[in-house]
Amino acid sequence: MKDSVTEIADVVIVGGGTAGWMAAAALSRFLANGRRRITLVESDAIGTVGVGEATIPPILNFNRMLDINENDFLRATRGTFKLGIEFVNWGRVGDRYIHPFGSFGHDLHGIAFHQLWLRERANGDPGSIAAYSMSAAAAALGRFGRPGREAKPPLSELFYAFHFDASLYARFLRGLAERQGAIRREGRITGVERDGESGDVAAVRLESGERIAGDLFIDCSGFRGLLIEEQLGAGYEDWSHWLPADRAIAVPTANSGAPDPFTRSTAHGAGWQWRIPLQHRTGNGHVFSSAFMDEEEARAILLANLEGEPLADPRTIPFRTGRRKLSWSHNVVALGLSSGFLEPLESTSIHLVQNGIQRLLALFPDKPVSPIERDEYNRGMSDLYEDVRDFIILHYKATQRDDTPFWRHVRDMDIPDSLARKIELWRLHGRIFRENAELFGVTSWVAVLLGQNIWPERYDPVADTLDEAKVAAAMADMRAAYARAAERLPAQDEFLKVAGAWAAEAAEAAA
Repeated sequence: MKDSVTEIADVVIVGGGTAGWMAAAALSRFLANGRRRITLVESDAIGTVGVGEATIPPILNFNRMLDINENDFLRATRGTFKLGIEFVNWGRVGDRYIHPFGSFGHDLHGIAFHQLWLRERANGDPGSIAAYSMSAAAAALGRFGRPGREAKPPLSELFYAFHFDASLYARFLRGLAERQGAIRREGRITGVERDGESGDVAAVRLESGERIAGDLFIDCSGFRGLLIEEQLGAGYEDWSHWLPADRAIAVPTANSGAPDPFTRSTAHGAGWQWRIPLQHRTGNGHVFSSAFMDEEEARAILLANLEGEPLADPRTIPFRTGRRKLSWSHNVVALGLSSGFLEPLESTSIHLVQNGIQRLLALFPDKPVSPIERDEYNRGMSDLYEDVRDFIILHYKATQRDDTPFWRHVRDMDIPDSLARKIELWRLHGRIFRENAELFGVTSWVAVLLGQNIWPERYDPVADTLDEAKVAAAMADMRAAYARAAERLPAQDEFLKVAGAWAAEAAEAAA
């Protein structure tokens, strides 16, 4: 049995919302041992940002880890499926491409598929590279089918994530966490106690006078970073010189038709607009830079480009892109907005929370916290944030737009050396190397680079070792197989209803 002196007995999560209840659900499931307590403190009087309505495929692993039934989850959160992101007006005004989940085609004899596609393009017209993606082919038709464990290609190549109502997801996870023994304390935190010797956080005090002590604290208090920043001064690394957008105006609308199985990102004069279709409504927002556009104009652009009737007044969310210099300081681990913020262009906010939780479980400490484990956590989170940062910057840098000062600025700005190397390597022979545990793989980088007209000077010369006629025939077969498989799938809303994943409330809203 573990020594009670060194065991972390009390874990206190400060703040609810998506991040807090994700942490509570995971920690109460995997750390419960009959002695350890998981307590979450939140105040109903403090709102949450709630913009994280779109996700990426790793969330399937998180839900499976918690043994969540997917149909129950979708019904409870009014969720829909997501097969990728459609980008409009990013390379040039009028351009449109999709960043699909999954892969493009099949590599042949060890040669990357996109290299074979580039060779075919140099010699003729192989069609859009999106035609070689199962997820993209299904998205284009508004269709979906859940690949079973026994699924074979091409359906087995359909990768997906979700759109959902973030507040309903938090409520769903709260129920799960409380059933697993997590304790919720209602109240506003008015004071924080620190250990005089170690500097660790010892307890938080509520407005009611209640004192909640802990051995390990999870800061999910939002942008302010109540513990990680206000108490521990972890510091903030500002990335706004690379990502100048600093405002988001959000508004929900009524659905104007059946929900699409993809997110849409439409570039405007000083930023971009998201469109996230749920069962009962559509989430919309305009991310923009206040240095290049005033809020009144940004709001007018958003309202003029909505597809359905607004269901609430638009609300503005200010932010500063960057990350905490330390995600884990003393005995405090920051998750969600407390840890940092990257605009939701590639739907990474919830994944960053998920990764932080899984990393914490892998490095869960004793008392006192070991600097070795803490440093390893910080190194991993730093690498992840920087990798996602570079991928988001790529969307801005890889543009030919010169119609506004904003687009000329991001097109011409200096970028991190880590991203500059990737772009130059791509420009030479179309090569992308993803060697570690990076979030976005080769397919993602290829989708954005080609979608935004960044063409290599030449394809990889190794591709010339394969017979042209055989490669062309194989590619034609792939393209036809993806198209046939997509045509056989049901419409997404039909699938949700047949699966029992469509909420009754959503049906009433649509009536």
